[in-house]
Amino acid sequence: MKISPKLTSTNHSRDVAGLTYVYPVISRRAGGLSIGINFNPNNACNWRCIYCQVPNLKKGSAPKMDFALLEKELNNFLNDVLHGDFYQRFNMPKEQSVIQDIAISGNGEPTSIKEFTKAINIIAKCATKLGVLPQANLVLITNGSFVHRKEVQQGLKVLDDYNGEIWFKLDSVTAEGVLLINNKVLSPSAQFSNLITATNLCRTKIQTCLVNYRHQGLLESEKQAYLILMDRLKSLNLIKEIMLYTIERESFQPEAVDLEKMPVETMENFADEIRTMGFQVSVC
Repeated sequence: MKISPKLTSTNHSRDVAGLTYVYPVISRRAGGLSIGINFNPNNACNWRCIYCQVPNLKKGSAPKMDFALLEKELNNFLNDVLHGDFYQRFNMPKEQSVIQDIAISGNGEPTSIKEFTKAINIIAKCATKLGVLPQANLVLITNGSFVHRKEVQQGLKVLDDYNGEIWFKLDSVTAEGVLLINNKVLSPSAQFSNLITATNLCRTKIQTCLVNYRHQGLLESEKQAYLILMDRLKSLNLIKEIMLYTIERESFQPEAVDLEKMPVETMENFADEIRTMGFQVSVC
C-alpha cells in the first residue's frame, strides 16, 4: 500500500489525489473530510481575493468540462473512500474517517462554468447512488456574482432538490472593503441583491474570511456595516447561520506579506455581537 501525504487543514492541494476534478481535504468549516470538486482546473476566477491560496491565479472563467471524466473520477473516488483503503493511505484518524460533505469549490468561481446545471446533476446523482447523500452535505462555495444567470439559477434549484446548501462569500459589505479584499468593484446593493437571489433558490449560509491586513485588525467601519446588514437580513428571516474564519494557509497573492490571522479574541467578540441578533455563528 502506497502511503499518500497526510491530509490536514493547512494542505488543500487540488492535486493530492492526482485527479482533474476531485480532491480530498480536511475542512475546518465542514468539521472533517470534505470531497472537493474543482470546476476551475485552469486556475481562473473572476475575483482575486488577497488571501487566495491558488498559485498562478488568473482572471477568467471555468473551462469546458469533461463530464464523463467528472463522473468517472467522482464514482471511483467515492468508492475508494467508502470501500477501499483511502483512510489508511492518507493516515487519517478514526474520528475523521467519515465524509462530512461534497464541496463544489476549487481554484476559481464554480458558477462561471457554462453547463453548471449538468455538473450539479452529475455530482448529486452519483453521490446519492453511492449512499453518500443525503448523509453528507452537498455544498456550493461561491462569491455569488453569477446568480443572476438562468443557468446558474437552475443549478441552484437542483442543489436545493438534493437538500444542498450555498456558502455565500461575504468578506466585506462595503464597496471599499470588497475592492481591497476581493479586488472586485461591487456595490453593496448589487451584493445584497445577489445574496437575496441565492437565498430564494437554496438554503444559504454566509461565510466571511476575516484577515488582519497591515495590522489594522477588524476596522470599526467594516464591523458596523456588517452588523447593519445582519440586522437587515434578520428582518427578512432568510439566513440563520454565519461562518467566520481566518486564514490558515499561505496566500499566493502579492498582498500575502501584509496578511496575518485575525486574532481569535477579535473574532469571538464579533461573533458574540452577531449572535445577539439571533444568528448561529461558528468561528474557526
